[in-house]
Amino acid sequence: MKVILTENIAALGSIGAVVEVTRGYARNFLIPQGKALEATPGNLALMEQTKAKRLQTLVQEQEAAQALAARLEGVSLTIAQRVGEAERLYGSVTAAMIAAALEAQGFEVDRKQLELPEPIKKLGTYEISVRFAPEIKSQITVEVVPESV
Repeated sequence: MKVILTENIAALGSIGAVVEVTRGYARNFLIPQGKALEATPGNLALMEQTKAKRLQTLVQEQEAAQALAARLEGVSLTIAQRVGEAERLYGSVTAAMIAAALEAQGFEVDRKQLELPEPIKKLGTYEISVRFAPEIKSQITVEVVPESV
């Protein structure tokens, strides 16, 4: 049975692909879960329309992401933290803290967009990547300084 995928499915294909699957798999799993539509002429036309709309919104989102990445490039943050012996922080600077500091400066960045391999636990200056899309990235500088009492 031929179906049109409405979701990316690793074993079958990407959104909009027309694939051949067994009738039982299509009728019992893919179609009831909303992961596919039967490949009728009407559904094929509908998928072409939604593909055009999706492409247009994707282009708009990428333009907005590139504009934000350009504005964010080279931004420097200073985060003050309590410090113990040997300049180790009592807590750590997390992606959520960096996202909150960016939001305070007027940038809408989700913590999941920050590429922070592990929380920052020492004083110093760090280069952090912000990923808006797989091909759109920006670099920010985060300086962790001791908190003044």
